[in-house]
Amino acid sequence: MKRPKLKKASKRMTCHKRYKIQKKVREHHRKLRKEAKKRGHKKPRKDPGIPNSAPFKEALLREAELRKQQLEELKQQQKLDRQKEQERKRKLEVSPDDEQPNVETQEESDEPQKKKAKAGKQNPKKSHCQELKKVIEASDIVLEVLDARDPLGCRCPQIEEAVIQSGCKKLVLVLNKSDLVPKENLENWLNYLNKELPTVVFKASTNLKKRKTFKIKKKKVPFQSKICCGKEALWKLLGGFQQSCGKDIQVGVVGFPNVGKSSIINSLKQEWICSVGVSMGLTRSMQIVPLDKQITLIDSPCFIVSPSNSPAALALRSPASIEVLRPLAAASAILSQADNQQVVLKYTVPEYKDSLDFFTKLAQRRGLHQKGGSPDVESAAKLLWSEWTGASLGYYCHPPASWSHSLHSNENIAASMKKGFNLEELEKNNVHSIQVLKGPHLTNRILFRSSGLTNAILEEKDLPEELLRPTEDKQDGDDQENGSDEKHVIRRNPCTVQFLGPQAEISDMAPVEETREMSPEQSTASKPSDRSLTLNKMTEEDDAYDFTTDYI
Repeated sequence: MKRPKLKKASKRMTCHKRYKIQKKVREHHRKLRKEAKKRGHKKPRKDPGIPNSAPFKEALLREAELRKQQLEELKQQQKLDRQKEQERKRKLEVSPDDEQPNVETQEESDEPQKKKAKAGKQNPKKSHCQELKKVIEASDIVLEVLDARDPLGCRCPQIEEAVIQSGCKKLVLVLNKSDLVPKENLENWLNYLNKELPTVVFKASTNLKKRKTFKIKKKKVPFQSKICCGKEALWKLLGGFQQSCGKDIQVGVVGFPNVGKSSIINSLKQEWICSVGVSMGLTRSMQIVPLDKQITLIDSPCFIVSPSNSPAALALRSPASIEVLRPLAAASAILSQADNQQVVLKYTVPEYKDSLDFFTKLAQRRGLHQKGGSPDVESAAKLLWSEWTGASLGYYCHPPASWSHSLHSNENIAASMKKGFNLEELEKNNVHSIQVLKGPHLTNRILFRSSGLTNAILEEKDLPEELLRPTEDKQDGDDQENGSDEKHVIRRNPCTVQFLGPQAEISDMAPVEETREMSPEQSTASKPSDRSLTLNKMTEEDDAYDFTTDYI
């Protein structure tokens, strides 16, 4: 007789028991929520972003974009390192007998790469020079992008000379941001530049399709700022040259920071391919973008501005943060080259005596104040700098009265540069582009005195030691030198005391009421008496602030 198999115990439970368990679980979760509420742990709120009324919105967005780009580069580098490590481990697993020689050879081969990576991290300026050389060598046509507001200040003699010396390469000028200058001024600049090199009037588009698709309600009539002008003229110019050559061509796009190199490539491609933003110097390496089967575009990093240029050129063309450039000095240099009456109309401030007086009135007008109610002069200077280096302010320069060839050019070179292009068709397209463009309003037109051609550094050996050092070390060194050698100026108002830094930086600014010079020894000697006065007054009157005393 076979014994019957025992059945497994059922996992069923009574409804009373199941409901009791569910009730206990709910009570436990409720208890946890109460404890979390007592501790203060709440759901993180969504970041609302920077409001439109913020005074330095553009500068903050620049810094945020730079930080985001640095994090992305770091993640990509870590990902590549992980992939290399995995490949190395796989090779070791495949050939365990040859483990030691493989490791030695890999270490030897990795050493120069590590050295190059370290050098690139320490000196990013050197990598800019190398990438620029690669773009010029690989290109058949070099498009030098100029800001139409200051075309002469955006021309670089070193780059133009390098293109001319290379022999068979062509150089074409592109006047971008043409909608920010008056039409008459744009025509005058076009006639001036066409005498030497072929020039295209252009206005990059801001309404482009990104790679990620979003559902956006399309408007029937697009805004004027989003329309691209000059795309057909540039396309026909490049296409005609390609047909005359009978071969595929490569077109390099070069220029100073924030002139719109990547925006031009995106406009020609009608797609958001190259990284574009408010911050300067987003493009750090060459990027190849095929325009069609015969024409290839090459995006390049910006030029490195030489420290020998004028202060206004350094303030407008340097891809550095405003903290490195010192806001008062940079903004004062820009303001000194602008027309006073038009600046007063644009910013709606009273007439000013000097740059410090202007920044004080601008801070009062925009509501920029420090603790105690004094106007925040540095914030006003940052505001002006961010507007002049952005793509919204309309200022313009007059071309020189007399025309002459550049030092690196002559009649034969100019004729060879124009050879192969259909200049008659280009002239018609430029006239059509100027008619389509809508110039700035009268209140947005500010006359600016250009400081001429801006020198750049193309060779790595010409880079000064100041540019190769890290910015933090440089700032610390400057602060120590200023603290030890230079005298400081303290300015008094009836209600506030402002510390304005080294006297050399504000030599061009008039004092507000009184100025007195103090050496470090005198300032340290006066500290104990000032402290005793403040302590006595604070004991007599609780939380009282006397506006007549000097608390420094």
